[in-house]
Amino acid sequence: MRRSTLLFWVTIGFGVLYGAGAIVLGSPPEAGDSGQQVVSWFQDHDAQVRTWAWLLTLSGPLVAVFAALVRDRLPAPHRDVFFFGAIAFAAETAIQAWIWAGMSWHADQLGPATARTLLDVASFWGPVLTSTTITMLAPVVLLALGGRAGLPRWLGVVSAVALAEQLVETITVFGKRGFIAPGGPMNIYLGAGLTAIALLGLGIALSRAPERVVAHS
Repeated sequence: MRRSTLLFWVTIGFGVLYGAGAIVLGSPPEAGDSGQQVVSWFQDHDAQVRTWAWLLTLSGPLVAVFAALVRDRLPAPHRDVFFFGAIAFAAETAIQAWIWAGMSWHADQLGPATARTLLDVASFWGPVLTSTTITMLAPVVLLALGGRAGLPRWLGVVSAVALAEQLVETITVFGKRGFIAPGGPMNIYLGAGLTAIALLGLGIALSRAPERVVAHS
């Protein structure tokens, strides 16, 4: 199989698993929920959380192949910056999944204070993850808007929008409630959606670009 074809299908596969996981998980507990409300949510959604963690686990190898193939198609030093961000993204996401899955395992024995504390820790995955997505998106923006590496300008525009949102989203570190709370709508809906669109666009664009053009741009 050609690398461009493999990149296309890996991108689609990751997108499908990511979307399926988001649908299965549904709406998570809110920042203002009490410890008892968090416990009740995990007791009602324990199977969904573990299914989400399973789908995330299946997507891990696809993310690895995606990152390696994208790195192979970008020039230095952009490829190494992107690859660093992708590795950090995967590692931080795995840690968040461990916490969520762990809380779902014995949800009937989960104490309110413990549940609230663990969810608070896991929720900061969103704010901190912006550093990894910024690291991944910045090289793509520079290359695409500069007409390099065979990347189309539309990808540069889409990635620039996602990058700008991620830069603003860093303020969720200081959020307390509502839209900008850690693990709130800005993290899990707006930011995740824009970043997913940009990364899916990157995989598809590179899979359609001539390999010789990308490799020597």
